[in-house]
Amino acid sequence: MPTDPGLRENAPDVELDLSIIEHSHLYNADLAPVPASGRKWGMLSFAALWVSMSACIPTYMLASSLIGGGMNWWQAILTIFLGNLIVVVPMILNAHAGTKYGIPFPVLCRASFGTVGANIPALLRAFVACGWFGIQAWIGGNAIYKILAVFWPALASGSTDNFLGITGTQFLCFLFFWGINMWVIYRGIETIRVLLNIKAPLLIALGLLLLWWAYRAAGGFGPILSQPSAFDPGQPKAGQFWSFFFPALTGMIGFWATLSLNIPDFSRYAKTQRDQVVGQMLGLPLTMALYAFIGVAVTSATTIIYGQTIWDPVDVLTKFTNPMLLVVAMLALCIATLATNIAANVVSPANDFAHLAPKKISFRVGGYITGIVGILMMPWKLVADPSGYIFTWLVGYSGLLGPIGGIMIADYFVIRGRWLNVLGLYNPGGEYSYTNGFSVAAIGALLAGILPSLPGFLATVKLIDGAHISPFLLSLYNYAWFVGFTVAFVVYLVLRKLAPKS
Repeated sequence: MPTDPGLRENAPDVELDLSIIEHSHLYNADLAPVPASGRKWGMLSFAALWVSMSACIPTYMLASSLIGGGMNWWQAILTIFLGNLIVVVPMILNAHAGTKYGIPFPVLCRASFGTVGANIPALLRAFVACGWFGIQAWIGGNAIYKILAVFWPALASGSTDNFLGITGTQFLCFLFFWGINMWVIYRGIETIRVLLNIKAPLLIALGLLLLWWAYRAAGGFGPILSQPSAFDPGQPKAGQFWSFFFPALTGMIGFWATLSLNIPDFSRYAKTQRDQVVGQMLGLPLTMALYAFIGVAVTSATTIIYGQTIWDPVDVLTKFTNPMLLVVAMLALCIATLATNIAANVVSPANDFAHLAPKKISFRVGGYITGIVGILMMPWKLVADPSGYIFTWLVGYSGLLGPIGGIMIADYFVIRGRWLNVLGLYNPGGEYSYTNGFSVAAIGALLAGILPSLPGFLATVKLIDGAHISPFLLSLYNYAWFVGFTVAFVVYLVLRKLAPKS
């Protein structure tokens, strides 16, 4: 059994003398290992985390793109459930180090990528999170805009003929909701935990009430639940199911591929490994499937109730005429979107940006950077096209994040057998510095994992002509996360075996 003081055997019961590393430029209080006194997250906290993050408007609308692509309702829900059942595995594995050693994602990356090289996966993860932060802030702001337009219809008459492509009122509502997000970042991590615990029962209750209303008002759940799959014999896309299913499954994995990397940012607060494992298994796959089903069922009922298919729950709620109901619904949706956004899309990039210069950038400043980049990415354009949302945005970045996950898991479980020198992770000249702070093996494996899916991605976004690319290479993009994870996992083990210290 290792006895080095930098090794935790069964954290959090082994404390470290942080005075040894406090002078290091790789250290600040936000990136430091969490002591036993800071471990307050039990099984229910992790279940609430995933119920809170999964029960959101993007989940509600997630199945719509799959049904629009030709799936029937149960094929769409099953694809969502299966994707989340798969992604929870790397989620639990990457959470192990966070729980055992109390370290966040970018610090864990130092073990495989090097003390400086860790900025590569951290920034890749951070910029994806900035996009998601903007998307959720746009959804929350747009919800406020749509409900305000019910009371003051003139607000909906603004012009979109400008470089933003949205009205001035929409942009102001977006900025208002964005500002609330910034305030929560200022308040800190404990405010986030309280928000999640409030939101979890609130949005589940709201979803179930919406489901009950739709069933009663429509006398059933309507035509979408009886709609056949477009892939069935005799249907327009007969025989094409699998060619649609696998990229769709990759997209569903991509939905939470971000959190499967930075889950140590949360698991570092766990009381035990059992708490994070059981809490995540209970909280993620079932909640995603349940909330997606609520979206499908309510949307199906709107076809009967209103004579049109309405996928956006905000548009459904604006159909209600009771002012009190609208105000309560707006508050519930805003709290729900806020909690999801802060937990899923701020905690990680805030730590990731802080990792660039720990002595100068705090968690709070990192969160502010996330917010600013989220505006600049013009998120309303990212979600304008449902097909592009899944097959370009979700599948595309899964091809970046899958290889990072493969490298982290290979390093921690296979190379190191779950043992890390925690103090060494904060030592710029220690065992994790490799070659001038960069791990050649990790960077080589990352590139090897990304390359197979790159031609398909470039063809999808029309940067190259897919007609001149091998169909086999183009098809690999449909499996971007799986291919990237597997290739990077294997290549990293080979390179680390050939050059252990590079």
